[in-house]
Amino acid sequence: MAQTATPSTDVAPQVFRLRTPLLRQGRLDTVLAEAHGFQVRIKCYAAGGENALHTHPDEDHTFVVLAGRARFWGPDGEIATLERNQGILLPRGAFYRFESCADEPLVLLRVGARTGQAAIPRIGPDGRPLPGNSPENKTVPPVLIEGAYFE
Repeated sequence: MAQTATPSTDVAPQVFRLRTPLLRQGRLDTVLAEAHGFQVRIKCYAAGGENALHTHPDEDHTFVVLAGRARFWGPDGEIATLERNQGILLPRGAFYRFESCADEPLVLLRVGARTGQAAIPRIGPDGRPLPGNSPENKTVPPVLIEGAYFE
């Protein structure tokens, strides 16, 4: 028997814009829209990237390069260097890290879907939590390029 959707006043479409300040230093991670474990983000990196090898044990996600260039690494070495309009799919449990490797800020679209309720959403190869904005992940404070945006 086919299921039918029941209208709900609690659920509404979300419109978002791909826009982020460009950076001289550091990184920004902005949630643009989310619903039911599904999330859309825009990320900007002046240099570096997510520099510590890690995995998301309950989230499949993808990155698409909007500006700049990104080099992705796995536990066995380089996976790929991605140019504008190229992407990578990272299934839950896949270990990776990436870095900006161009002379301009790296801007990424990140879309993820949680597949469970992991107690630790982001872990390193040693099995310990690895927060994204931690010193272990080489976080530095963001410094904006005055008046410069990706849009």
